[in-house]
Amino acid sequence: MIRLLSFVFIASSFSAFCQPGKLVNKVVAQVGDNIILVSDLEQQQLQAKQSEMLVDLKFSCSILEQLMIQELLVNQAKLDSIIVSDEQVDAEMENRLRLIEKQIGSREKLEEFYGKSTSQIKDEFRSVIKDKILAQEMERTITSAVSVTPKEVASFFSSLPKDSIPFINMKLSFQQIVMYPEITKDDKNRAIQELKEVQDQILVEGKSFETMARIHSDDPGSGSLGGKIQASKGMMVPQFESALFGLEVGEVSDIIETQYGFHIIKLLSRKGEDYECLHILNMPEFSNDAINDASVKMEECYKRLNENEITWEEAVGLYSNDDRTMQNRGVITNPITGDQTWDMEDLNQVDQQIYLLTDAMEKGDVTTPNLYVDIYERKQGIRIVRLMDRFTPHEANMSDDYSLIKAAAEIDKKQMITAKWIDSKISNAFIRIDENYQVCNFNHQWLPKLIK
Repeated sequence: MIRLLSFVFIASSFSAFCQPGKLVNKVVAQVGDNIILVSDLEQQQLQAKQSEMLVDLKFSCSILEQLMIQELLVNQAKLDSIIVSDEQVDAEMENRLRLIEKQIGSREKLEEFYGKSTSQIKDEFRSVIKDKILAQEMERTITSAVSVTPKEVASFFSSLPKDSIPFINMKLSFQQIVMYPEITKDDKNRAIQELKEVQDQILVEGKSFETMARIHSDDPGSGSLGGKIQASKGMMVPQFESALFGLEVGEVSDIIETQYGFHIIKLLSRKGEDYECLHILNMPEFSNDAINDASVKMEECYKRLNENEITWEEAVGLYSNDDRTMQNRGVITNPITGDQTWDMEDLNQVDQQIYLLTDAMEKGDVTTPNLYVDIYERKQGIRIVRLMDRFTPHEANMSDDYSLIKAAAEIDKKQMITAKWIDSKISNAFIRIDENYQVCNFNHQWLPKLIK
């Protein structure tokens, strides 16, 4: 089964596109009015070699076919007036830049390596990203009405070769009740006053912003770096960027409030939508009385659950104030997969504590109340965890893994429908392929329409 417009293909095309140096161009294929150049293939080959992949004729043929399919999809998307907003393009480009930036080390190193500013890279790559999004949207449109019946799921599973049935590692699912202590107005005022004193030491006494950030900032990501952040517009919360874009280079902001706490910002540089700044975060701390109150309430919740005085669902409604889980029976969604189940690798990345708490538990058991720190908003609270289910390692089967098999069956059906759509468009399209690639063993019948 082929996976059209895969993430790997999109991500690698971005990296390859940005490679320094010039590539010799020649038309290797034409789909309608759109041409595909040899440089498009060479960019992919270059990226593949860097990833130590085997680059041969088969690889080049596969990439060429993906590019030709994309041209079909883009052309139809334009005919159907599918709209891709600038915001979508900017967000996709930023995701790609972050991926490359993570590999290289920093935004500054990325710009130095490519010999271009981030804005220049974005300008050059905008049309490429837009076409890829258009193709994805067109593919989604083609398959938007696809669904599978239980009979189709069973048929799909029974058609799988024995050696293709996946082995499912141990998976766990959890629910939680979390109570965060209330941050009072006095707590906020205390945080503001503490940050005001830091601000005065910088502005009045002339102390280094970076030094003060290392000492006082509660931001674990930037505090140890002297508060330094390199980003583009849209990466930080609106209140933060609103204040930042109102600053002159070298200026320090007034104290601002965001969902994370209170900040002061110093703008170091700005080029278009890209900026570098320093910032200090002071997160309001709740009082000892507030954490004690939360602890008492959670002990009460635990006692009522153990004595079967209330159900789990009732306890979530009565005691939890966690926005992400309180409306969903406390179910903790895996942010990596979007599923309600977790494997050990995901747990180790996101919430190591939860496995230690539930390792010896049976399905339906609940933990005693424990201190908890939310990794998204860095809030401290008290929580009770319930082991919702435990799936032992096994070969996938219809009884235990129906939802997984159903999703695979749906993907398979979508791919078949997309393949039929591609074949129908090829039959009515002007197709021309360079003779060097006419030997390719394509998945679709491009060759009968060749014009030599």
